[in-house]
Amino acid sequence: MTLTRRALGLSLTVAAEGPAQEGKTMYGLIGKMIAIPGKRDELIALLLEGTTSMPGCLSYIIAKHPAEDAAVLITEVWDSKESHDASLALPAVRAAITKAKPLIAAFGDFTVTEPVGGVGLAR
Repeated sequence: MTLTRRALGLSLTVAAEGPAQEGKTMYGLIGKMIAIPGKRDELIALLLEGTTSMPGCLSYIIAKHPAEDAAVLITEVWDSKESHDASLALPAVRAAITKAKPLIAAFGDFTVTEPVGGVGLAR
């Protein structure tokens, strides 16, 4: 699942295997979502529910914020911005957006990154 402010802040993706294409700039997102009170675990379960391979998604990590009971942190890496944007149109993504919307109270910081590699990212 990908969480972006566009499309009401949500789209779902799951990690696909394989390195970014040589010479292509990877696209990354780091975001924070605030669940409605008492719904963080339910939101996390929904975010982790995706089982279909999403073309171009190299990494998708969901984490609980250790200092904020309702906060969820999302870190993702795509082989390109185009792959990320294309994921927003997939039927499974659109359905997940519908399910997740009622569980989100707000969005926190949101940062677009340009990943260059690291553990778990073949380049």
